[in-house]
Amino acid sequence: MRHVIALDVGGTGMKAALVGAGGELLYQARRATGRDRGPDAVVDGILDFAAELRAYGIEHFGAPALAAGVAVPGIVDEERGIAAYSANLGWRDLPLRGLLTDRLGGVPVALGHDVRTGGLAEGRIGAGKGADRFLFVPLGTGIAGAIGIAGRVESGAHGFAGEIGHIVVRPGGTPCPCGQRGCLERYASAAAVSEAWASVTGNPEADAADCAAAVEADDPKAREVWQYAVDALADGLLTALTLLDPRTLIIGGGLAEAGDTLFTPLREAVRRRVTFQKLPTIVPAALGDTAGCLGAGLLAWDLLDTTDRTEVTP
Repeated sequence: MRHVIALDVGGTGMKAALVGAGGELLYQARRATGRDRGPDAVVDGILDFAAELRAYGIEHFGAPALAAGVAVPGIVDEERGIAAYSANLGWRDLPLRGLLTDRLGGVPVALGHDVRTGGLAEGRIGAGKGADRFLFVPLGTGIAGAIGIAGRVESGAHGFAGEIGHIVVRPGGTPCPCGQRGCLERYASAAAVSEAWASVTGNPEADAADCAAAVEADDPKAREVWQYAVDALADGLLTALTLLDPRTLIIGGGLAEAGDTLFTPLREAVRRRVTFQKLPTIVPAALGDTAGCLGAGLLAWDLLDTTDRTEVTP
């Protein structure tokens, strides 16, 4: 059975799959990233995991994977196949595509950014399926974005396209680790909401999910914290809508798990802000934590399509 290897490498865990030509998940596995053992151990773990997936495909499907796709966090040079920097995993200028190609017996390997890869899956086979232009925004520890155009995701000239979390929405506001003040992710990420709600309640263990539950219970303090985050998010999204004019806006990540508690006030906040802009359809992400693996698989199949076309002799 024709298949590719898909790897989604996170800060603490790795998700992997063998993906069929129709995007079906033929086999799935997970394991710890092992970052506590250092960056070299993380790389060894990725290579070993990929090799095990290749062996599984040979044993159970009668043939090795045709290609592999891997999604990693941080700064990614997709064209050169280099994982340029990851604060969480501790690597710099890692030639990951080449290392994986060697370990997997020379098969083609595609390297992608984790958020853009997840956005590719959401846009092509998930919540944005059929949309010619979409914006995928996961609200997690931080906020990032993936700009989808005609079934592809834009990486930009330097690999930074889609970094909506660092749009300044509150000039002179809270310092951000990026060096700016007032960045969107300092107000509207799941981490920011958790921090704000913990401060209000005096409970350091309180998080964004607790705040959402309190909003649903009509707690006025929770509603204030929540609306503050929603307003900041709407301000950032308005800038993105003005620049990108997407047909569909896909919201994912931990904060989106609040469902209508997030989407009802967010849709209204965005609607109040638009003037000449066209209001996009605002929908929750559909693929959950499988998006990264599915996207990595799509990258691998796309790579095969490109290779096949390149190798055809006129």
